[in-house]
Amino acid sequence: MTNVFIISAPSGSGKSTLVRSLMTNVPGLKFSISYTTREKRGAERDGEDYHFVSREAFEAMLERGEFLEWAQVFGNYYGTHRGILDEAAAAGCDVVLDIDVQGARQLKEKIPEAVSVFILAPSRQTLEQRLRARGEDREQVILRRLGNAADEIRKYKDYDYVLINRELAEAEATLAAIVRAERVRRTRIEDQIRPVLETFEDRGSEANG
Repeated sequence: MTNVFIISAPSGSGKSTLVRSLMTNVPGLKFSISYTTREKRGAERDGEDYHFVSREAFEAMLERGEFLEWAQVFGNYYGTHRGILDEAAAAGCDVVLDIDVQGARQLKEKIPEAVSVFILAPSRQTLEQRLRARGEDREQVILRRLGNAADEIRKYKDYDYVLINRELAEAEATLAAIVRAERVRRTRIEDQIRPVLETFEDRGSEANG
């Protein structure tokens, strides 16, 4: 069975860095590359960071029901294509989705067993520092992101786990531990126990003989 891991966070919380670390250090994961209508930033590459498409193309896909979830954020569309589940299942991998709280809510409705993790900075001041350090946004956009962050953080109870990104190495280790633990918990334990029980049954037969 393909496990689905949802990772959400206010912009600037360090989510992208943590997800990259997770994909590097935990095998058997497939990252879901979202579709978006926003412009590329910096060194972003089409097909690696996002699938960059026009608004018309996105809306056509939306009409065809191709998205597991979608949302409009800051005037741009973002969405997760349904095909990622089939791709992961064919590869024998679990799926990691980097999506916002709107998308996470939609996905949880469709896949209730999905594991959700909410990442946040330790304070508003830290979040603001990180947003400004990126040097990507105008002042108005930064203030809007901070306002949205407050609304998003209030939805933390909707998530299975909350990870406060105080120190990067610790946060990386915690996120990887969540994924590994959930994999163990969700594995069909009968399939693992049966071979062990059979070894005892074999010994029992020998003793009776």
